[in-house]
Amino acid sequence: MNSIFLLIDAILDLYSWVIIIAVIFSWLSSLNIINNSNQIVRMFHETSWRLTDPVFRKIRSFLPNFGGLDISPIIALLIIYFLRSLLREYWPMV
Repeated sequence: MNSIFLLIDAILDLYSWVIIIAVIFSWLSSLNIINNSNQIVRMFHETSWRLTDPVFRKIRSFLPNFGGLDISPIIALLIIYFLRSLLREYWPMV
């Protein structure tokens, strides 16, 4: 049973890094620091978007419009942090 909680904790940690990478790609792309016409850059950007957009879309449906500011990655990271702290609180071996 403990290994299941370790796996869940590792998946949540990995997904939080995917969110951070997606945010960085979004910033670099919008500031024209990276070239989106490059096939490798486009592949990484599209992969990070496919992994994070379903979660972000769910969060955006509950949030009001903040203009050009998207805080769904921050909310997603807070939810992940909360879930990981719950795992550690109720199953301290994780």
